[in-house]
Amino acid sequence: MEQLLDACVGLKLLKVDIQNNKGYYSNTHVSTEYLVKSSPRTLYHMMMYFSNTVYKCCHFLPQAVREGKHQYENAFGISSKEIFEWIYRSEEEILTFIRFMDSIWNICGKGIIQAFDLSAFHTVYDLGGCSGGLAKQIVSTYKDSTVTIMDLPKVVQTAKKHFVTDKEKQIHFLEDFFNDPLPEADLFILARIIHDWTEEKCIALLRKIYQSCRPGGGVLLVEIILNEDRSGPVISQMWSLNMLVMTEGKERTPSEYIKLLTDSGFMDIKVKATGKIYNAILGRK
Repeated sequence: MEQLLDACVGLKLLKVDIQNNKGYYSNTHVSTEYLVKSSPRTLYHMMMYFSNTVYKCCHFLPQAVREGKHQYENAFGISSKEIFEWIYRSEEEILTFIRFMDSIWNICGKGIIQAFDLSAFHTVYDLGGCSGGLAKQIVSTYKDSTVTIMDLPKVVQTAKKHFVTDKEKQIHFLEDFFNDPLPEADLFILARIIHDWTEEKCIALLRKIYQSCRPGGGVLLVEIILNEDRSGPVISQMWSLNMLVMTEGKERTPSEYIKLLTDSGFMDIKVKATGKIYNAILGRK
């Protein structure tokens, strides 16, 4: 135990006070804020998801590199053609994944919403909006906006049960978004969606959004962005490997996102760094 605690001191996760040749260990500010489960900014759920799912898929990184495809079947022995059938393979896994996706918005959400002035967009659809974490940031910043979250039926049911209460009148839900027609809206948000898919699927979804986007409206992409020469940041490069072992997609450069949006009909595209892990790309119709 002492060896483990000392290693955590070296990692700046704990601090130690030596008294009478005995070590008294306590949390640092970092661990109190990000690793304690009850903290408002906790990354506990992210750590659990990485430990139980991502790391197991990463055991098969060599196969992913050779085959160019995700490794859920090798890691978990589950056969399916649909990525999210693996991710949502049980009610427990659904809740674990949604909590993981939700936790990051307590840290990054405000920077995303404030990257551009979104006050002109009153009707917002958050496609793949999961728990509603980003939707809550929008309605708290833009009081005249309503956000409709579109996601898979299992996710919508879980989000209503655990994350969004009836008191939050500005947030609504609809099921699915890849297969069903999209209602008209001023703004469509795709947060951590595009990096899941191939170029072909991204273009198909973005063109569908373009058709339903009102004139003067837009689409907001929220993604981890690679440098144009792919030299970094290292967090983006590592996340791209995560996408390799877990999805059909990858992280992309600014020019790659601009091309996807341009090919889908959008124009006046702007990329904004937030200083956090996620950045924002806004295209207009």
